[in-house]
Amino acid sequence: MSTPTIGVLALQGDVREHLTALESVGAHAVSVRRPAELAAVDGLVLPGGESTTIDKLLRIFELRDLLQTRIKEGLPVYGSCAGMILLADRILDGTADQQTVGGMDVVVRRNAFGRQVDSFETDLDLVGIPDVDGGGPVRTAFIRAPWIEEAGRDVEVLARIPAVDTQGRPVAAAGRIVAARQGPLLATAFHPEITGDTRVHGLFVGMVAGG
Repeated sequence: MSTPTIGVLALQGDVREHLTALESVGAHAVSVRRPAELAAVDGLVLPGGESTTIDKLLRIFELRDLLQTRIKEGLPVYGSCAGMILLADRILDGTADQQTVGGMDVVVRRNAFGRQVDSFETDLDLVGIPDVDGGGPVRTAFIRAPWIEEAGRDVEVLARIPAVDTQGRPVAAAGRIVAARQGPLLATAFHPEITGDTRVHGLFVGMVAGG
């Protein structure tokens, strides 16, 4: 597969930014709002936004069941921030009626880093990713971000919050899992699409093309 077609779920969130990042690393990127569009892609990005809103819209647009089926069939999916929550099999601090699409054997805590005013950027080492290793830390942005509270044995942990920040100050959330992979599923608590660092998108395009 030379140029994979990768969709970005276009119901809410950073859709345009993900489309731009995917195109910049060699994918043919398209918006996905309808079942026929979802059925036609080689991979899918679930963008950041509001996980409860995206959950409801998935059902309204009749995409949820098809997405679950395609994930079970092996569709590569990358979930960023709210997308991480949607990919989790289990969530903490969700609303009473909130559902996930599932697929990743993880427990994700919603809004784990706090409110919008607690948003921050940092550089992270993404361990064990050949496409990224050697290029230095990846610039990441956390906005009302979740983290992975527990990861199953088949989940590969790709990044954790470091013990100190770039100024050498201790970090309260040190050690929390913020990036993981399980088979064709990739999830990050952060937003790489808004920092200008496209290496996470490059990793995902490679996963889709290699599948």
